[in-house]
Amino acid sequence: VQLQASGGGLVQAGGSLRLSCAASGRTFSSYGMGWFRQAPGKEREFVATISWSGGSTYYADSVKGRFTISRDNAKNTVYLQMNSLKPEDTAVYYCAAGGYLISSSTTTFDYWGQGTQVTVSS
Repeated sequence: VQLQASGGGLVQAGGSLRLSCAASGRTFSSYGMGWFRQAPGKEREFVATISWSGGSTYYADSVKGRFTISRDNAKNTVYLQMNSLKPEDTAVYYCAAGGYLISSSTTTFDYWGQGTQVTVSS
């Protein structure tokens, strides 16, 4: 599976962005998907995850109620809708595929996209 993340950019605090992650390969619908982020000088951290069917989702406390993960298996794409953005959301966002259930651990995910930069100005 190859993953291509897009949709990042510069936005003011309080604004919104929608990230997309397009996957190649026929097995996309069998994988759980996750979004992670990494700010400069910090470790990569979990953001959100969705099961293979889309029936289960899980979020980091820091984004709960503001971000929504979803997927369209017919389009081989997973999305991250980000609302009420804060400066502390600034990071490179990565999508990942692995397992088939939800997971917040980087070790679950076998495939990673290249990342897309999100910058939130105050």
